[in-house]
Amino acid sequence: MQKEQIKLEIPQEVKNISRVLSDAGFENFLVGGCVRDLLLNKIPKDWDIATRATPEEVTKLFPKTFYENDYGTVGVVNENIEDGSLKVIEVTPYRTESEYSDKRHPDKVEWATSIQEDLARRDFTINALAYNTETEELIDLFDGKLDLEKKTIRTVGEPGKRFSEDALRIFRALRLSSELGFAIEHETQEAIVKNKELLNNISRERVRDEFVKIIMSENPLSALDMARRLEILKFISPELEKGIGIEQNQAHAYTVWEHLLRSLDHAAKKNFPLHVRLAALLHDIAKPHTRAIGKNNDWTFYGHEVVGAKVAKKILEDLKFPKQIIDQVTKLVRWHMFFSDTEKITLSAVRRLVRNVGTELVWDLMNTRAADRIGTGRPKETPYRLRKYHSMIEEAMRDPVSVKQLKVDGGEIMKITGEKPGPQIGLILEILLSEVLDDPKKNTEEYLNSRVLELHALDQKELTKLGKVAKSKNQSEEEKEINKIREDYHVS
Repeated sequence: MQKEQIKLEIPQEVKNISRVLSDAGFENFLVGGCVRDLLLNKIPKDWDIATRATPEEVTKLFPKTFYENDYGTVGVVNENIEDGSLKVIEVTPYRTESEYSDKRHPDKVEWATSIQEDLARRDFTINALAYNTETEELIDLFDGKLDLEKKTIRTVGEPGKRFSEDALRIFRALRLSSELGFAIEHETQEAIVKNKELLNNISRERVRDEFVKIIMSENPLSALDMARRLEILKFISPELEKGIGIEQNQAHAYTVWEHLLRSLDHAAKKNFPLHVRLAALLHDIAKPHTRAIGKNNDWTFYGHEVVGAKVAKKILEDLKFPKQIIDQVTKLVRWHMFFSDTEKITLSAVRRLVRNVGTELVWDLMNTRAADRIGTGRPKETPYRLRKYHSMIEEAMRDPVSVKQLKVDGGEIMKITGEKPGPQIGLILEILLSEVLDDPKKNTEEYLNSRVLELHALDQKELTKLGKVAKSKNQSEEEKEINKIREDYHVS
């Protein structure tokens, strides 16, 4: 056993749990990521203790615990603690694991008798470190501390065996590389390529969780490009591979794949939230689907934002993302191509954009657009036109942009007209909203009530026609005008 005397700063709450275990006669060590982070002078996100005690023995020692898993992990709760990382300390018996028939879970989990056995089953050397909080001894059986110094990701033992046990470790290697800025050791890389098809055995939820950690790291660009080089990108989504090598038009310095990575990189540098980072990565995902040669013998991608919203939705649904995230990302992808020439665009078009994406997402849309712009290789994140557009949004948000903000609602329309609930009520609201988006001064009870009576007097065919036109206009950012402008300026 390789031991080294070293003093690490351990919170008192963690020391207290360790001491309770020791006083009861149970050897215990801090293990895994928290030890790694301490050696890197990082603040651990969570704290894990491995011990010789069984789960039943652990639960008897502490006033508040929970134990609801197959791996022996007991959550020891520190009450009246505000720091989330210290609220629950996980205490797990030393473990040894059998074969992994499904390449995902050990066939059975057995308690081990020593810390050496427990460390030998772990994935990477930098995670196979143990620290005794009382003796201040670091146990390092596999040169994990040296790999930390070399900034290297290397498996414990033979890499092919580690990946065949649990193929998710392949993505975990990428994730650690992106989080820590470490390189993956050559033999480990070769084993990833050789064993990549094992990822077919991994649930989409587990892939999603590692993908999210990569996306939320400081350097997702390098990890995803390494996924490309190691031929495992398709196991996140085959759609991501389609942008590789796809040249764009003269407005872009990079291929579709490079552009998406650089847009994501900017979103990460700005510490944007998950849904904005995903939108930055996926905003042009449909360009390979929509690419065509235009009249100037240059590539065009007309409608890629509409197709892209559908493709992004499919990708995120396949990865089992929550509905809220899916809705947010698809909206950002769908509307990221808003025309921002403030010399040409009207305030009513800006109101319609706010209406379509929602007041809660409109600034995220601006951030997605900024990431898109930087991803093209342009130096300025927010040129004058985009800053002016920001001011137009501020102005537009003072006006009604949704049916809920009208001075009349469906119930009042039914009272005025004597109609029962039905599609004509929705048609009337859509028409009223369209008029108010054009001229917010019309949002008065007097005008709207009068207009309700006029619209109700129309026959159903005429009302339906006006309602469809209004809905199309409300959702289209004055699409005909904008499409003409885009053609004049040769943009897509």
